[in-house]
Amino acid sequence: MTQSFSNPLVEQREFIAGNAAIFLEEKAVLAISGDDRLTWLHDILSQKLDELATGVSTEALWLDAQGRIVRDFHIIDDGETAWLITFSKDLEELLIQLKRMVFRAKVVITDRTNEFVVIATWNKAVSETYSSNGVSLQWQDMWPTTGVGGYRYGERPTAPWEYREALVPVDAEPKVWQSFTKAGTMALDALRVAAFKPAGPNEIDEKALPHESDWLATAVHMNKGCYRGQEAVAKVHNLGHPPRRLVFLHLDGSAHALPNTGDDVFAGESLVGKVTSVGQHFEMGPIALALIKRNVSVTEELSIVSGTETIAATQEVIVPQSAGSVIDLGEFRAKKK
Repeated sequence: MTQSFSNPLVEQREFIAGNAAIFLEEKAVLAISGDDRLTWLHDILSQKLDELATGVSTEALWLDAQGRIVRDFHIIDDGETAWLITFSKDLEELLIQLKRMVFRAKVVITDRTNEFVVIATWNKAVSETYSSNGVSLQWQDMWPTTGVGGYRYGERPTAPWEYREALVPVDAEPKVWQSFTKAGTMALDALRVAAFKPAGPNEIDEKALPHESDWLATAVHMNKGCYRGQEAVAKVHNLGHPPRRLVFLHLDGSAHALPNTGDDVFAGESLVGKVTSVGQHFEMGPIALALIKRNVSVTEELSIVSGTETIAATQEVIVPQSAGSVIDLGEFRAKKK
């Protein structure tokens, strides 16, 4: 993973202008084929996929039985095969678990990671993108809009996010760099943080719930049928509150140091959370995302301990403290009578 090739602030500008692209070295590519591929994916993931239209991009989460996020998937179907892009960490374990869940479904799971590279661009097509069954396999993120069946707790972010991922055959990758200069992942991290966009593995830990990072907006369909973790998702959304909330942090840049992912976040002397993503934005300066306890006041001044440095941070609300408990219990009980 190359964080930067030159100046990451310049690379951000070039990326937004459509002049630069980013090679996402830590992405894996899975191909799910067979007649039952979409209904099978629909049954195991959080998104409504049984009627996914050919060539349409969508996002889904794989949850455990308690509704906690295991990983996220970027999905596009070509009419014969569903293509899934995800982070490559623990890929072998993922493949084993997915294959165990096939049962009698007409589904074939193939790891195509060694055949493709994933190239990120900013709302610009890559001419070398692989076409399968007449469909150009270029995934386009719908964030920050709210999808059909989705639900957003916070305000829609105002920073732009026009992100794409193209599947490019390995032998065609050199041709990509005839049209684009190379930018590093630092450029992408800063733009993603500015857009409040959660992504795996950064915003996923052993306790992560989709409600905590407003991922219900694009990756969860609240009206679809049963899937693993669905009951827990519905319970928190309708009756409870997620225990943590994702916040955007403006960092004090006077120390000329950025925190690291995983650094502790404090309110006064109390440990309240951890940094999940960090960026140096070409306009906003040093910024970060963090998952903190829900009950931390939205006006509380925070600090991050990174090695020997303590970095002051002011928070901006992404997910409000009121997230969840959307059912009016009085009205609900009245309807049941």
